[in-house]
Amino acid sequence: MTTATTEKLGCDTSDMLTIHALFRRAFTDAPGLVRGVRDGDLTRLEPVAGHVRELAGALHHHHEGEDLLLWDTLESRAPACALHVGLMRAQHSATANQLERLDELMTAWEVDAGAAERDAVAALLDEVRDTLLAHLGQEETQILPTASTVMSQREWSLLHEHGMASIPKDRMFLQLGWLLEVVPDDEQAGWLRANLPAPARVLWRLVGKRQFAAHRARVYGTRVS
Repeated sequence: MTTATTEKLGCDTSDMLTIHALFRRAFTDAPGLVRGVRDGDLTRLEPVAGHVRELAGALHHHHEGEDLLLWDTLESRAPACALHVGLMRAQHSATANQLERLDELMTAWEVDAGAAERDAVAALLDEVRDTLLAHLGQEETQILPTASTVMSQREWSLLHEHGMASIPKDRMFLQLGWLLEVVPDDEQAGWLRANLPAPARVLWRLVGKRQFAAHRARVYGTRVS
């Protein structure tokens, strides 16, 4: 990738904090959701397993975007950041290995919702959570401040575009709902105005909110309020 630019340097990296908040909450909740599936309960397993697989896929694509679009640029423009970038690369590799193992364990659990397989999935999700929580905190303190000074806004926006391209159109409102859950209530209206065009905001209000509420209830095993 090209690491030099004639564009004005400096960008707003605060959108990454929202993504990180989403991953923190989701992967903190995931082990408990899995442990809550009773032995042999394939009906309950279905939404939980689907949710875990979707989380794993989202994290994979998020890390893929950073691997493709972030690390080389930072190493080239901020050589002093190379040690931190190396740590990020190593943590991404560790998480990728965990997600590969998770896929295998999920496949075994999905056969008959066995207790041993469930417990293995939950234990590995504990490991993913611990690795991820350490990684996200270090990225926020050691990477984002540098990225905000050495990357242009257009370059930073490519990360968002990469992430959006990985979301199927029929899952857009579901992803939006999870994101809004980590945005403070008094900031949600402003966040929606800043991130969605008016027609999409109308669709969210008329269709998306109900769609997400039903999906969330299935995943968490609660009633739609």
